[in-house]
Amino acid sequence: MPRVQELQLPTLDYTDPTLRGARFHERMRELRAAGWLAAGPYGYAVLDREGVEFFLRTRSAVFPGMTIAEIFDVREGPLYEEMRRNILHINGADHTRLRRLVNPSLSPRAVERYRPVMRELLAGIWKGIEGVGDVPPRGSAPGGPATPGGEASAPANPATQPPAATAAALAEAPAAGMGTVTCEFVGALAKPYPSQAIAHVMGVPLEDAAKLHHWSNWIQRQFDAISMTEQKPAIEQAVAEFYEYAWELVRARREQPGDDLISLLIAATGADEDGREVQRLSDVECVNLILNLLIGGVDTTQSQLAHAVRLLAEHPDQWELLAQRPELAPQAVEEALRYEPITPFTARIVTEELTFRDVVFPAGTIVMVCAFTGNRDLPGTGAGAGSDADTGSADGERAAAAGEAIASERPDATAGAGGDLDRFDIAVERDRARVLTFGAGVHFCVGANLARVELQEALAFLAPRMRGLELAGEPVFDGITGIYGLSELPLRFAAA
Repeated sequence: MPRVQELQLPTLDYTDPTLRGARFHERMRELRAAGWLAAGPYGYAVLDREGVEFFLRTRSAVFPGMTIAEIFDVREGPLYEEMRRNILHINGADHTRLRRLVNPSLSPRAVERYRPVMRELLAGIWKGIEGVGDVPPRGSAPGGPATPGGEASAPANPATQPPAATAAALAEAPAAGMGTVTCEFVGALAKPYPSQAIAHVMGVPLEDAAKLHHWSNWIQRQFDAISMTEQKPAIEQAVAEFYEYAWELVRARREQPGDDLISLLIAATGADEDGREVQRLSDVECVNLILNLLIGGVDTTQSQLAHAVRLLAEHPDQWELLAQRPELAPQAVEEALRYEPITPFTARIVTEELTFRDVVFPAGTIVMVCAFTGNRDLPGTGAGAGSDADTGSADGERAAAAGEAIASERPDATAGAGGDLDRFDIAVERDRARVLTFGAGVHFCVGANLARVELQEALAFLAPRMRGLELAGEPVFDGITGIYGLSELPLRFAAA
C-alpha cells in the first residue's frame, strides 16, 4: 500500500490570502472533482464526508494544539496553560469526564431557556441602528405556539385577515410606510449580538460584552498560523486578561451562586459508565471551560450569522419566504451552516500510523479535514449519517417538517436526493445527516446547541424587519484559515 507522501496529488494552498469568497468556492469544486485528497503546505486536505468523519472520529488522530505550541515556542505562561487545558487538547478519560459535567448545561433542552433574552438583546441592538423602526414579527400561526423570534399570537379573526401572499408576490409588492436603511451589518449587529448573548449566559454585566468580544477575537487567533507568527504577544495578553477576569467570576459564584452557566458548571454532577459519581469541576477546570465557551461562541457565531444574512441577501426570494415563515429559521440556520461553514478546515495530527482507503498515513502526518466539501457530500443512508448523542436538536426536526410543508411552493427545490448540494436553499429537504461545521465524534463542539439557538433567533427576528434585503456593496471576506468570517457586510433594506 502506498504511503500518502508517495501519491501524486493536486495541491491546495489554504494559506493563500486570496483564497476566499467565490474564488474559494471555485477552487474547492475543482479539487473535489479531482478526488478526495489534496496536498497542502503543512500536510494533506481530506475533502469528502466519509474521510472527514474518519479523521475526526479516529482515536489515532488528535487536534494538534500542543504541536502548535511547540512550533511557535509557547512553552510557559498563560497561553501555554490555556492550550494545555483546552478541552480540544484533552483526550481519553479526562475528556469524557469534562463532557459528562458540561453537556447537561448546554443540551438542546437547557439552551431553550435563553431564547426570550436573545430576543430582548436583538430588539435592543435593532433600536440602535439608525433609521429603523419596528414592526410586529410575521409568520406566527394564529393561536399557535411561539416561534423563533416571536411570541404566541392571539387567535386571528378570519374576516379581518388578508389572503395569504406568496413570497414572490411579497418581493414585488411596494413596502408601504417603510423607509430605506443602509447599514454595515457586521458592526451594527453581527458583532455585538453574540458577545451580549454570552455575557447573559455567563451572568456578567451587559457592559462587559465588548471586553468579552475583544478577548474572544484575540484568543481565537491561536488557531491561525499567520496570527501566531505575527501577533503572539497580543494573543498572550488577551489570555492573561481573561484569566484574571474569569477567576474573579468563579470565586464570586462559589460564594453566591446564581442561575447562570458558571454557577451551573460549579454545581455540575455526573456519573461514569458504571454509575459512579465523577469528580466535580475544579476551579482551574471551570475557568478553562468558561474560556473555551467564550472563544468558541463569539467570533464563530458572529461570522456564521454574517454569512447567513449575506447568503439570504443574495437570494431575496428565500429571505421573503423566511419573513413570512419565521418557523423556517432552524432550517435556514442548518443550510447556512452547511453551505458556508466558518470553520472550513479543522486540523488533526496522526498519533500512530494508520491506513485509510489503502493509503498509509504515518505518525506525525497533519491532516486538514474540510467541512466545506464534506458538507456537500450528504449521504442518504449509511456512513456519515450517524449522530452524536449529546447534540441532537428538536428544532432541526421541526425545521425538516416545515420544509416538507412548503415543498409545494417551490417544486424544484426537492429534486434529487436533497436537491443540488452546491446550491444554497433554505426550503429544500436535505438528507438528515448532520453538518460537519461543528465537527464530529468526541470533540463535537460543546456549544453547538447554544450557537444554533442564537442564530435561529437572529434570523427569525430580522427577516420580518428587513424587507427587500439586498447587498449595498461588496462583502469583505476574511481568510479561510482560523475563523472564516466577514469583515464588512453592507446591506440595504426597507424598515418601518
